[in-house]
Amino acid sequence: MTRSALTPVLAEASAAGRGVAAFNVIQLEHAEAYAAAAERVSLPVVMQISENCVRYHGSLAPIAAATLAIADACRQPVVVHLDHAEDVALVEQAVRLGLTSVMFDGSTLPDDENRAVTRRVVELCRAAGVSVEAELGEVGGKDGVHAPGVRTDPADAARFVADTGVDALAVAVGSSHAMTDRTAELDTDLIAALRDSVPVPLVLHGSSGVPDAGLVAAVRAGMTKVNIATHLNQVFTRAMTARLEASPTVDTRKYLGAARDAVTDEAARLMRLLAHP
Repeated sequence: MTRSALTPVLAEASAAGRGVAAFNVIQLEHAEAYAAAAERVSLPVVMQISENCVRYHGSLAPIAAATLAIADACRQPVVVHLDHAEDVALVEQAVRLGLTSVMFDGSTLPDDENRAVTRRVVELCRAAGVSVEAELGEVGGKDGVHAPGVRTDPADAARFVADTGVDALAVAVGSSHAMTDRTAELDTDLIAALRDSVPVPLVLHGSSGVPDAGLVAAVRAGMTKVNIATHLNQVFTRAMTARLEASPTVDTRKYLGAARDAVTDEAARLMRLLAHP
């Protein structure tokens, strides 16, 4: 297996009633953990590099090259995805570098402009065989349609997909970014209504705040791609801290390795959970 576009991975999962896990890459150890988890459970995985991560590293190319190399060596399908990109130039660079999927985030733009720019991104990416995810044009910075209290209207979602031609749509159903407590309550009736109205797979952002039972219910109701980042960052940090407290060391491989192993275990557990709701 090797890198894959998002569209076929989501189509297969949607047809089978499965969810696909999408995890954020920040350090190299994250990508290594996700590949190991995918091989352990024999399931595809989405490795996401956010625009925030690009800013942290100073450029896209190094972290993208490393993630793509790990994807190409993995024995399961791996989607390498640019997440929450607000800069079309960054999308263009991602396509040139070989990423297989992008999420264009036009949530800070006026609605008409968001639809127009998203459509141009779709045309650019489709010519290169790259999938495009988007969200509706709700103003609110990174939270966008996932700001607390916001909900996606099924009819508007269907119009947005028709206007833009996107391959997947992130919808607001009760989750919110960067939650550290798993207390979010999702509106599964709305998920089902969106599934019936929208002709492309649905994406749940902010899934770290959703308990296991909520994730299972969301997939059963019609959610396909499930983004989880903050929760795994917590797992990474706790394991690294515990290793340092138990045996202080200046050898970064010791504590980063412990963090990588912990993330591998939790990523594998989550992938199984979503694939067998």
